[in-house]
Amino acid sequence: MEMSSDTNWLIAGLGNPGPEYERTRHNLGFMVVDLIAGREQTAVKREECRAFVGRAEIGGIIAELVKPQTYMNLSGESINCLLKKPTRSVAKLIVISDDLALPLGSIRIRPKGSHGGHNGLRSIIDQLRTSDFIRIRIGIMPDHPVSNTKNFVLENFSKGEMETVEKILEDTADAIRSIVTEGVERAMSKWNAAPNDRNDEAAKDRKDLLA
Repeated sequence: MEMSSDTNWLIAGLGNPGPEYERTRHNLGFMVVDLIAGREQTAVKREECRAFVGRAEIGGIIAELVKPQTYMNLSGESINCLLKKPTRSVAKLIVISDDLALPLGSIRIRPKGSHGGHNGLRSIIDQLRTSDFIRIRIGIMPDHPVSNTKNFVLENFSKGEMETVEKILEDTADAIRSIVTEGVERAMSKWNAAPNDRNDEAAKDRKDLLA
């Protein structure tokens, strides 16, 4: 994917607006954006294209943080509107979503791909008429059979899951920094692994910095 050097990164976390959805499984994208905003000491509150938008510098590189307020199934309408501004491009779009097909605690970065049944990604692909954008999927697969997946994704995480969730939010924010500063291929090699393997890679990176 060819990157445009004169456009900002657009980092869009998917979710549903409103306090009743704030800590639900379907709102992991929002949670990641909020975490990055806290790290970079910025706010995601400017209203544009039915989204909340904030500006940050990640590793010295300009990025815009986005939380669409259209509800999940219409996420693409907001993203498509935002991308009409010439300072943004689909080549520098990162979309963060939950994924029922991945184990809790796992991350998958892809430079393009299908929606995989996720309605937020489906909406974005339909609106942009392309699936060639970077996406990060965060696993929420249950460890037990679920009769109603719609209800499951709109439930809050259990207390027992929260330690894993907090770790995966930190990991995803680090993975986004890696994409922005090192490129998607490097980020994929570092973060598309089992959690223990990711920890080993992170430890190696810290060792390299100290050497």
